[in-house]
Amino acid sequence: MREPEPIPVTRAVDHGTAKLLPDVDRARAWLLTVDGAPQSYVDLDEPTHLEFEYARRLGHVLDTVAEPGLPLDALHLGGGALTLPRYLAATRPGSRQDVVEADRGLLALVAEHLPVPEGSGIALHAADARAWLEAAPADRADVLVADVFGGSRVPAHLTSVAYAREAARVLRPDGVYLANLADGAPFGFLRSQLATFAGVFEELALIAEPGVLRGRRFGNMVLVAAHRPLDLPALARRTAADAFPARVEHGAALRDLTAGARPVQDADAVPSPVPPEGAFGVG
Repeated sequence: MREPEPIPVTRAVDHGTAKLLPDVDRARAWLLTVDGAPQSYVDLDEPTHLEFEYARRLGHVLDTVAEPGLPLDALHLGGGALTLPRYLAATRPGSRQDVVEADRGLLALVAEHLPVPEGSGIALHAADARAWLEAAPADRADVLVADVFGGSRVPAHLTSVAYAREAARVLRPDGVYLANLADGAPFGFLRSQLATFAGVFEELALIAEPGVLRGRRFGNMVLVAAHRPLDLPALARRTAADAFPARVEHGAALRDLTAGARPVQDADAVPSPVPPEGAFGVG
């Protein structure tokens, strides 16, 4: 008997209207949007498929932070449809993962329609990302992935030096911090984030499409921070081989980009900029 065609799901959640839209080209793949802004893409049959460019770049970092297949203890701030937790569970079986998502309604929607397999090692927590981070024990995680957006903007309280220090505290000494950021020229937000994390972590790298770095368009960029050297050659090879190639910037190039920018304090923190109309929108 032929399976029924999947139908879109629309639901009011805590912070807007969420939609789950089936992909007509992939049998059990779904796009999650909140108020029209794309949040996640998940293929339930193929969790290693990362549709969004920024998600693939986060995946490249996760692939290179440790030996292939080695389980990791991971903390994800921002849940969405659990794209990266599913990816890590598939590529590094046995990983223990905590996912913190402030929107309880969104968590319930995903759990109902896109549940994770039993025994996946993924634990869900309905809480504010920074509050949960501040209550977490030190040296808890090998990787921390920050992909938190209120609508299309990174919340202000996840941009400051105090937040970066909490992230560093929760990570183990050889742990790696990853963040999905969005900005465009003249990169005031991005430069402030580089200055903020450079004051807390010894090593920084930035993954971005050349057109975004040249100021031609607004876009997502991945910030990587650690206290130990990163495998930049492996990361550069993977990002350059994408359908939409990206560059890995580090060292002097990042110092030049950051020059003159000031670290963000809680008192003056602001959200990331509003994307231009149509930058990320979905009908």
